[in-house]
Amino acid sequence: MIKRKLFLPLKKHLLRNEISLIVGPRQAGKTTMMLFLKRYLQDKGAKTLFLSLDFESDRPHFSSQRSLINKLRLEFGDKKGYVFIDEIQRKENAGLFLKGIYDLKLPYKFIVSGSGSLELKEKIHESLAGRKRLFELSTLSFDEFIDFKTDYGYSDKLSDLFSVEEELTRELLREYLNFGGYPKVVLEAELQEKIQIIDEIYRSYLERDIAYFLNIGKIDAFSSLVRILASQIGQIINFSELSSTIGISAKTVKNYFWFLQKTFILHEVKPFFRNIRKEIKKSPVCYFYDLGLRNYAVGLFGNIEIPGQTGFLFQNMIYNLLKDHTSFSPVNIHFWRTKDKAEVDFILDFGPKVIPIEVKYKDLKRPTVGKSLRSFIKKYEPQEAWIVNLNYKTEIKLEQTIIKFMPFYELIVGLN
Repeated sequence: MIKRKLFLPLKKHLLRNEISLIVGPRQAGKTTMMLFLKRYLQDKGAKTLFLSLDFESDRPHFSSQRSLINKLRLEFGDKKGYVFIDEIQRKENAGLFLKGIYDLKLPYKFIVSGSGSLELKEKIHESLAGRKRLFELSTLSFDEFIDFKTDYGYSDKLSDLFSVEEELTRELLREYLNFGGYPKVVLEAELQEKIQIIDEIYRSYLERDIAYFLNIGKIDAFSSLVRILASQIGQIINFSELSSTIGISAKTVKNYFWFLQKTFILHEVKPFFRNIRKEIKKSPVCYFYDLGLRNYAVGLFGNIEIPGQTGFLFQNMIYNLLKDHTSFSPVNIHFWRTKDKAEVDFILDFGPKVIPIEVKYKDLKRPTVGKSLRSFIKKYEPQEAWIVNLNYKTEIKLEQTIIKFMPFYELIVGLN
């Protein structure tokens, strides 16, 4: 069993009448999460029902709202019951379907999951406004991965583990950067099996989520875009150049890019700017939800130890970590570039306050501050700046800014 951090917030939300809506990438563990919740409720003596639109035998219950209500009354009568519905994106007009049932104020709590189709991501949001809480389950974060790999023996003392077991930490970091966090990939020991699993996830995404749900005819063009973007993580995206390379219109490229965000494949990160004339203010960069899928897309799954690759993957991992821990806050994550090539990897934007972050996949020996970060500090005078690296920890002051050099694992523990 792989423990997921989302379990506790979901368990807490079982006490509320709102629909608990679990979304996320294909094969990230949503069904498993629902089964854990179901078992937890059963152990407490609660009545539960699990239905899936992947099961042929369950589909007749979704032919109409009345059909589902009749099934629930058969199972629960007028007593409290917990209804788990998996793969809801397969139901046409799923949002309106659930809204109608929810508004009847029946004594049933609904826990619903689905992959990242646009029907689920967009229309359900509109239909269930004020009636649901959204829970996003991605693939395993690095700290979830570490916890599992160390048999949960250090869950309350990860900081000590990272500082004492430096070689083990590096070994697990390399494994995570290579293979990512899809649960089935993490659970499998053999490389060939890992490759087959990630291949199935990748093909299922293209052939089911994209070809079917999004009704995209040119799968080859879409797949080419995924591969190119995977080779350019952390780099500014030029949509016109992509259009020319792939042979589709710039508008189509932008539509596909939007699909990739809505289906939990990649994150768009927009530039930070105050000075409109001098700073880049339009073109975004992107990072992948899962490093293993990214590596597979460029043919480097399990084989990333080549110059120029590991640094960007490490940067992607740090972005995912920052995103995970700022998702329920007003903090925005940007990057900073100027027209004269100064750049800072991430800017945590709190509104009036900002924290610039540089990411270095290096064993630093001394507190060196690069020209670009110095430029940002001079321009914006932040209270603090971070340089996230592999092992070095210290603090220095530059002008009025405190610069914190921190090992990446300290960032993980600190944000938890």
